[in-house]
Amino acid sequence: MVETAGGGPGDGTAEVLDRPLPDGVRRRVVQIVSDGFGGLTLGELPAQLRQYARFAPNRRAKFAGNAMAAALETDTLFRQRIGEKLREAQPELAGALDSGSPPPAADPLDVAAAAYVLRPAGWVKLVAAAGEEAQRADAERADEESRAELERLREELDRAREQTRSETERLRAELDAAKKEAESLHRKLRAALSDVKRGEAALRKLQGELEAGRAEGQSLLSAAESEGRRLKARLGEAEAALEASRRAAREGRSVEDMRLRLLLDTVLDAAQGLRRELALPPVSVRPAETVDAVEPGRMTPKDIAARALSEHDPAILNQLLALPQAHLVVDGYNVTKTGYPQMPLEKQRLRLLGQLSQLAAQTGAEVTCVFDGAELAAPVLLAPPRGVRVLFSKPGVTADELIRQLVRAEPPGRPVIVASTDREVADGVAKAGARPVASAMLLKRLS
Repeated sequence: MVETAGGGPGDGTAEVLDRPLPDGVRRRVVQIVSDGFGGLTLGELPAQLRQYARFAPNRRAKFAGNAMAAALETDTLFRQRIGEKLREAQPELAGALDSGSPPPAADPLDVAAAAYVLRPAGWVKLVAAAGEEAQRADAERADEESRAELERLREELDRAREQTRSETERLRAELDAAKKEAESLHRKLRAALSDVKRGEAALRKLQGELEAGRAEGQSLLSAAESEGRRLKARLGEAEAALEASRRAAREGRSVEDMRLRLLLDTVLDAAQGLRRELALPPVSVRPAETVDAVEPGRMTPKDIAARALSEHDPAILNQLLALPQAHLVVDGYNVTKTGYPQMPLEKQRLRLLGQLSQLAAQTGAEVTCVFDGAELAAPVLLAPPRGVRVLFSKPGVTADELIRQLVRAEPPGRPVIVASTDREVADGVAKAGARPVASAMLLKRLS
């Protein structure tokens, strides 16, 4: 049995280690504690080691090494219990330590670790000797490794030198070959440069000839294009003239017939209207009765002038529309923007066309309403009202020009009335034989 902490004077419990436990000895001590750890009950373990009771020995030595070493140093009873497990596991080593003669063939680290646990007399010397032996062994091993490393480095240096020597010779050979190749390339380069210079001179000559040919070709092409455009223009003019002559041949006669017939209808209607209006009796007038004079009881010219209509009286428009074959041409937006400019264009058109339809039904006159097509964002979907012709000017043509075209299309002698406040329109249609009236007069008549 192992003696307790109060053992006899022959044990080494009173001895104290005056230096740190060597690392090699400490690792062997931890392994001994880990091996004997599993043979103790949970109550025999120190409190700080009970959490590692179920760990495997290797895992226990890895994670609880510091705790086991501290417990072995501070807890004498725990150290004695581990010593009992060591005596059971290695009785020969334990007996040799008790007798004071450790086996010479044993590992000094194992001897020192066992002496540290069992604490026989002189265990401090064994631990110190083992530490010195371990240090010596480590030094020898390090020295051996250093010599081996030095030898290996020398061999590598010799190989590197040999390789460098061979590589240098190879590079010198390659350098000589490269110099020869460079000289050959220089000669070829000089020859190629001379060839390039000759080629550039030939190229510049060819480029000059090409530019001259291109300029000549461009001038010929421009002349041909201008001649082609002139011929195309002449061809277009000839085709237009041919088409115009064909259209005139087809339509000229019918248009003239229509104009003459319309004028004849106008004259006949005017004559019949005049006959109905005057209700003249059979001719019984004598030449003396045609002399203009004021007879007793008749109105004088001053009285007649006093009964004349105002310039802006809508009755004037009624009289004009009552003429035979009268044609009313309306400047649409000029009228609507005079009468109701705050309304949208679409509602302006609808309101004016509705009023013109009623006017055409009342008077029987031909009514044409012209709008400026430049103000349209999209084609107008409009069903013209009954009795009213609705026209929009084409792109590039104003409503004023379209009105003048309509007036010029009418035969001379037909009563044409143009409703517009635009002075340029009024003056233009007046020169063409039409009667201009103000937009305000038409608005008064429509209202």
